[in-house]
Amino acid sequence: MIYLQLFLSYLKIGFFGFGGGYAMLSLIQNEIVEQRGWLTATQFADIVAVSQITPGPIAINSATYIGYTIGGVFGSVVATFAVCLPSLTLMLFLTRFFLRHRENRYIQMVMKAVGPIVVGMIASAALLMIHPRTGANENFTDVWSWLLFAACLIGSYRKVNPILMIVASAAIGIIIYAFLGL
Repeated sequence: MIYLQLFLSYLKIGFFGFGGGYAMLSLIQNEIVEQRGWLTATQFADIVAVSQITPGPIAINSATYIGYTIGGVFGSVVATFAVCLPSLTLMLFLTRFFLRHRENRYIQMVMKAVGPIVVGMIASAALLMIHPRTGANENFTDVWSWLLFAACLIGSYRKVNPILMIVASAAIGIIIYAFLGL
């Protein structure tokens, strides 16, 4: 039964998650943390962090990790397959149509309208992680998190290598939270 619920949850996420992994995070959090209660907001934040530093798309990485957490190896296979299935199916059917009609002005208007929607979904995911709706006041933000965020924002503005910022942030986070216990 858990595998069917996991499949249906990630199938829904795959069908309605437009704009890539970060845009899908709010949908994943709503389904997994708030609707199903399979994970806490803190566990979800940890999964997002691990999914960001592992190679591959964040939505697929998080599906694999959450599926494993909930249903073991088979759960990870089910969740990963379910989140990929809608994209694969839609791409097979829509690629032909889009290639035939890509110069159509209505198609171009739809593609331009999707951009602001994706930005809104990414912002929604960020806000949900900062202030979750679970009522338990579980979030991962504190002064150190904001300082790391500000440092990375400045680093991005100054064109610091993103890999260097990820490694430095991980090292600083480990020092602050694991060794110093803050």
